[in-house]
Amino acid sequence: MHTKHLLYTLVILMVSFALHATPKLTVVVMVDGLTQTNLDALRPYWTQGGLRTLTDEAFKATLTYPHLVYGGDETVVTLLTGEQPSRHGYSADTYFDRTRRQEQVLLYDADEQGIGTSAHLSARTILCPTLTDRLRMAYPEAKIYAIGLRPTTTLVMAGHAANACCWLDAVSQQWVSTTYYQQGLPTAADAFNQSGRIAEVTAQTWIPRMAVTSYLHPTAEERKKGFDYPVSKHLLFTPMANTLVVEMALALQQSAELGKDHIPDLLCLEMTTLSPHALSDAIETAEQEDMYLRLNQDLGYLMEQLNRRIGADNYRLAVIGIPRLGMSQAEISNARIPLTTFHIDQAFALLNTYLMALYGHERWVDGALQQGIYLNRTLIEQKRLDLNTIQRQAANFIQEFEGVRMTYTATDILNNTNLIGSFNKKTLADVIVLLQNDWQTSTSPLLFYSGERMAYPAQMQSATELIHTLKP
Repeated sequence: MHTKHLLYTLVILMVSFALHATPKLTVVVMVDGLTQTNLDALRPYWTQGGLRTLTDEAFKATLTYPHLVYGGDETVVTLLTGEQPSRHGYSADTYFDRTRRQEQVLLYDADEQGIGTSAHLSARTILCPTLTDRLRMAYPEAKIYAIGLRPTTTLVMAGHAANACCWLDAVSQQWVSTTYYQQGLPTAADAFNQSGRIAEVTAQTWIPRMAVTSYLHPTAEERKKGFDYPVSKHLLFTPMANTLVVEMALALQQSAELGKDHIPDLLCLEMTTLSPHALSDAIETAEQEDMYLRLNQDLGYLMEQLNRRIGADNYRLAVIGIPRLGMSQAEISNARIPLTTFHIDQAFALLNTYLMALYGHERWVDGALQQGIYLNRTLIEQKRLDLNTIQRQAANFIQEFEGVRMTYTATDILNNTNLIGSFNKKTLADVIVLLQNDWQTSTSPLLFYSGERMAYPAQMQSATELIHTLKP
């Protein structure tokens, strides 16, 4: 019962569409960096296209979570499981491996091999059922696939139950996958790799879609005549990556015959609005603006092809904006807030010196990652010292640093009902550092749902309210 309110999140909403409204195909598009503010600013300049259709006709809402989020794939996992990190286990993309004293990708899995890549990854670390799992439990014969740009995001979208997934590898510039899924690399992805299409795209140069004077923003380096980026060098941060995702999606739809029978199928896609020099999710350059213009075009093409292939009434499209880079420096500067960086690595080095003064010349701190500091628990145990005491001393020491709003020990976190949801016990640091508000960024995923035409309500503040509005 303690997680009941979280079960009414977007994942349940979308499954309810798949199960009760029974579309033949549900397409979920995760877009890195997509924000409502950017869409509102650019909407007057779009006469048609996928984003124009969505902003005109789809239901839209902003979802916020009752726990700390930083905008990485943790946001996506929370969205697709309907659970907090304390239960789904994904509090950050990486964790501190105490054994090796180094950062490790959370989805790392030594038991699985990469297909076309050296990465060893799987979704086993996700501890709760995802959107794909819930659909698979309801429809064992459903066809479920995920296509993306980031390997971790793709695996999160695919969950445990997908038939297969693939992501665009920047090094090999091929669609790659993992042995974790029964089908391995989708046949359509292998055919795509052999077709020469990716080589054709990466041989291009990304230049402005329009005259540079037509953009609302200057280029990243204020080049008066425009910008040019070799796609092969910046592949995953160019609009061409989105184009390849759409083309791969349509190839897979045709190969696997998605949406062709009475059993609901699911296709999850990751696209992006992040350009090579972007410093925030807010549009500040012509390159970012161009990313939106071409994304609008690509989504329009996807919808046009699905309309033609399976019919507009037989599929549902959800576009979800996932914040990645946070607020712009300009927004913070306009509020006259000083821009300061808290260096966690320097903090743990000073903490180690402090603990050496108290307990002797030893390595008392193993490392730091993101907002956590990890003590050398093996040494503390060997010296027969009290872990809770040293955690408290460390927290009190870091509390005095500039920019620190509050510090918590692992025990504090586990005993605090307002904080435990943001962390997972398996990867919890000994000391958690929370910074002043002006040092943090705002992260709330944005949903556009295109299906039945629905009223445009006021901005939603919870997924529960959203569920009640859209319940079939």
